[in-house]
Amino acid sequence: MVKNMKKNVKIITLIVCCALILCVGCCACNEAVIPGTESDRLKSPVDFNGNGVDDYGDFLVGARLDAQNRPTYDDRYWEGGYPPDDIGVCTDVIWSAFRHAGYSLRLMVDKDISENKGAYGSYVDIPDSNIDFRRVVNLNIFFKRHALSLTLDPAETEEWQAGDIVVFSSLKNRASHIGIISDKRNADGVAYVIHNGDQEEREEDYLYREKIVGHYRFDASLVDEAFLIPWEGED
Repeated sequence: MVKNMKKNVKIITLIVCCALILCVGCCACNEAVIPGTESDRLKSPVDFNGNGVDDYGDFLVGARLDAQNRPTYDDRYWEGGYPPDDIGVCTDVIWSAFRHAGYSLRLMVDKDISENKGAYGSYVDIPDSNIDFRRVVNLNIFFKRHALSLTLDPAETEEWQAGDIVVFSSLKNRASHIGIISDKRNADGVAYVIHNGDQEEREEDYLYREKIVGHYRFDASLVDEAFLIPWEGED
């Protein structure tokens, strides 16, 4: 009987070990990161800065450079508009991405506010070029007016492409956070987000963590050329 008990204990131990191995394997699989490839990436019809890389590719690289720089989160107001390179917030990822593609998002937003202030409602009382382009609510309005609006459902994985802009809300549907869609995906095909919320990983599996209120694709071929303002090294 003792031998049978020992045998049963060994069998139970073996079963438990196998179950643990399977569990760890499944967890590792679910957390797997699938890197993007250039051939799979959706290409923009526009290469605004003429560097041989389409706009969506430049948005991706520009956002990733900001993430790699890891600026300290600091939302103070800056005279001149642009914070130092080692300081930033979520909106700074966006204008940095556009700068890498050759656009001055700051001047583009300024122009839209100047010519269509009513579209920004109470969010812009007195226009201020130093801060308007660094406010999530303003960027959400700008992209809603000048970019393609796409699905808000992360489960529609193929609709989320590298270089897209995503806007989140944690304030009763008011836009409060923003990022750029990565070319990386999780094991379920859900796209990663490049953003700055003062988190450790600046490129991460984030789409399901907050309510999504905006998903945009900036196709410059569909935008009034008057709003396509080039970056000229303004400080």
